[in-house]
Amino acid sequence: MNVTAKFLGGAGAVTGSKYLIDLGEFEFLVDCGLFQGPKELRERNWDDFPMALTQLEAVVLTHAHLDHIGYLPKLVKQGYRGPIYCTEATAELAKILLLDSGKLQEEEAEFARKKGYSRHENPQPLYTVEDAEAVFPLLVPQAFDKPVSIHPGVDLTYFHAGHILGAAIVKVVIKGDYQTKRLIFSGDLGRFNDPVLFPPTLIPKADILWIESTYGDRNAPKSKPQDELAQAILDTFARGGLAIIPAFAVGRTQLLLYHLFLLMEKGKIPKVPIYLDSPMAIETTKLYLDFHTDHRLSAMLEDEQEHAFRHPQLHYVQKQSQSMALNDFRGRAIIVSASGMATGGRVLHHLFHRIPDERNGVIIVGFQAEGTRGRRLLDGEPTLKIYGTDVPVKAKVYHIEGLSAHADQSELIAWAEGFSDSPKRVFIVHGEKESAEALAFKLKDELGWNTIIPQYLESFVLFEGI
Repeated sequence: MNVTAKFLGGAGAVTGSKYLIDLGEFEFLVDCGLFQGPKELRERNWDDFPMALTQLEAVVLTHAHLDHIGYLPKLVKQGYRGPIYCTEATAELAKILLLDSGKLQEEEAEFARKKGYSRHENPQPLYTVEDAEAVFPLLVPQAFDKPVSIHPGVDLTYFHAGHILGAAIVKVVIKGDYQTKRLIFSGDLGRFNDPVLFPPTLIPKADILWIESTYGDRNAPKSKPQDELAQAILDTFARGGLAIIPAFAVGRTQLLLYHLFLLMEKGKIPKVPIYLDSPMAIETTKLYLDFHTDHRLSAMLEDEQEHAFRHPQLHYVQKQSQSMALNDFRGRAIIVSASGMATGGRVLHHLFHRIPDERNGVIIVGFQAEGTRGRRLLDGEPTLKIYGTDVPVKAKVYHIEGLSAHADQSELIAWAEGFSDSPKRVFIVHGEKESAEALAFKLKDELGWNTIIPQYLESFVLFEGI
């Protein structure tokens, strides 16, 4: 049996992860991500899938971020009807994120039609909400740490990766006629000291390894984000202001809720209302209660009356009218709202009404891509365009580092050192050029590994005659 791999995404970029594994009589895809970011990458989403979907027999997911699952509705729309394996929490998160993605695709197509900026007379969405729903019956949830056969001679096991709820490292064991081989896919690895999620599982052996390199060229600052968060909030309250925190609905919001709860319980900040104003974040937070064994807060959640996701200060804002009513709130409070880079969502109207007031504080807690409103706030621009209006930025902007969901370079190396033998080949994936090259050099220099940075659509023979 010969085994080959083709890189349909996640190669040379931090987006669109798709790795096609071909065993001859069985072909499967690891991850099925949407290309995001620059236009030249997004346009790949419209290309025909580079193989007949009748040949594709399975999809294996590492986690539920759109750059790993967001192409699934298009895949199913084009005719795929096979199983989609994932962890139990990933299955539920995927439903939330794919429905939202389908809604956004429809809204963007409608906006392009109304404004006439598309080169198409009648622009269509990449996929619809209905297309997203067609994915759900194909999801096949799996438990962590329990091997499952996805084809005769091919076993799959999920291990905790940290990063977000349900995220997994994938081990694929291929039993050939003469040899058994192990393929390990890191997925996206989380922080080793994350207070909410388990650290990435150390895997002892791999014949071929795929390792992400998102932060392959940098280390996180040695800071205490909880203390910095407390100081930003106290500083804002001392001015008589209100704190707004733009936060990603999946992962970052739940980590923030944990820190805010502890700060209040320890008396480091006053007990004031916390308004979680993001329907997606609310749905995601409830999954932490359903899958309490998939994270480190199970002991905290045993207290039914009061914990990080359920206590008197925390208010879930479901309705748009309730969200708008917060604009009239006066006094000390914390509003946590999506989106994390202030590119859209309910956080925009909070910023619109609050940033002209110098008493208020905007607390930025994650990476802000070039060109986003969050990045403009960090760069100290005097105005911010929201709803077509240049809004003066008088509120104080704080930047809290150390809350990333991605392992940094030292943690990626530490995870790699967990292998007892050197993999025969190591593919450096899911990273920009500088990050991938820096990690490849480190792994080669410190561990003597045979590292390869694959390019988009490049193919490799992994094994011959196994």
